[in-house]
Amino acid sequence: MKKTKSAYVCSVCGATALQWFGACPSCGAAATLTETVSERGSVKRLSGATPEVVSLQDVATRELERLSTGIGELDRVLGGGLVAGQVVLIGGDPGIGKSTLLLQALAAMGGTSKTLYISGEESPEQVAMRARRLALEARAVHLIAEIQLERIVAALQAQRPQVAVVDSIQTLWSEALQSAPGSVAQVRECAAQLARHAKKTGTALFIIGHVTKEGAIAGPRVLEHIVDTVLYFEGDPYSSFRLVRAVKNRFGAVNELGVFAMTDKGLRVVSNPSALFLSNHGKSVPGSCVLATLEGTRPLLVEIQALVDSAQTPNPRRLSVGLEQNRLAMLLAVLNRHAGIATFEQDVFVNAVGGVRIGEPAADLAVTLAIVSSLTDRPITATTVVFGEIGLAGEVRPAPRGQDRLKEAAKLGFDKAIVPKANLPKTKLAGIEVIAVERVDQAVQVLRNL
Repeated sequence: MKKTKSAYVCSVCGATALQWFGACPSCGAAATLTETVSERGSVKRLSGATPEVVSLQDVATRELERLSTGIGELDRVLGGGLVAGQVVLIGGDPGIGKSTLLLQALAAMGGTSKTLYISGEESPEQVAMRARRLALEARAVHLIAEIQLERIVAALQAQRPQVAVVDSIQTLWSEALQSAPGSVAQVRECAAQLARHAKKTGTALFIIGHVTKEGAIAGPRVLEHIVDTVLYFEGDPYSSFRLVRAVKNRFGAVNELGVFAMTDKGLRVVSNPSALFLSNHGKSVPGSCVLATLEGTRPLLVEIQALVDSAQTPNPRRLSVGLEQNRLAMLLAVLNRHAGIATFEQDVFVNAVGGVRIGEPAADLAVTLAIVSSLTDRPITATTVVFGEIGLAGEVRPAPRGQDRLKEAAKLGFDKAIVPKANLPKTKLAGIEVIAVERVDQAVQVLRNL
């Protein structure tokens, strides 16, 4: 009988320690070491021929052939569809719609591609009940309920599907390890074996992963390095809308965004995502400004709301939702220094409508004008769109792909745009008047003349 012993594995970096520490000796993360069982085996000497070394120039390449999932927004996030052998990890909060989305995708692909759904959390009856409730064409979707890795790999080898879904990676276990399902060692080993099989056979593989309370995918960080694509399913629990965002993609652009609406018949594609992030006030109101932003390659119009009110405490509050907190403080300082507008006695609150998170600096000008609009009680016309980065010297810097932003605004009926001078179109765009500014004080003056 083999002698077993305990080891402590870091849930962040996957490093192993022989005793428990308050912080991981490798990465320094606190309270991440968990006990697991390891085996001490004999070391085997590797044998075989030396790998062949070739020049990169001599490596033959071929054009990527994409397989559509049948869901346009999911194809957009993946970069145009699935690639043979691609391994996609998708994470999100419980009940947000991960299993529903992938079951809909398999049903849509079932008519042209062989598919396999591997359920480790639900019985076949439960999956079938969901498919009937969603009115899916489930005849071509093959299903197994299994959590043992070796049996799953054997099923994949026997069925040889083009597309497979594993729901979820935290429920799988390998008989080669003695630790429990969901442990760092099991998650890492199961993911590596599945990815190796996908690359060898050309099977496009979706892996569903649980998330921690911080919103990151549970398990070792190496899990995200093993796969080709990492998608995060986001959404407000009080809203029916869902966002799928790509944070890693070896076959497409990152930060691509797919927008869905949850209905009683499953997830439905939202054809006009900009409408989600715009409020219908009926008339122009102070403190509201429409921003033309980019999510990956997609231009989106998002309403930025600001509220400036007299501070009731010695320390005024600066709060931003969906925008970077430190950047708000910087913009207030620039506004004071270069436009002569002080807010040191006011509370300042900024919000991006619809729960979207905006990280690009091109939102600076819209945030600044929304603050000035609220402070001066002067509304910005509802058909005006704004974008541009603001520097510490008060200059307004250009934003990437300004033409695409303006075209999206014109398509949705906006007739005026305040943009950096460097983004001024060389030829006049039909239906929209473009006002170019070079400095933040010029932008404030434009606002007063609207």
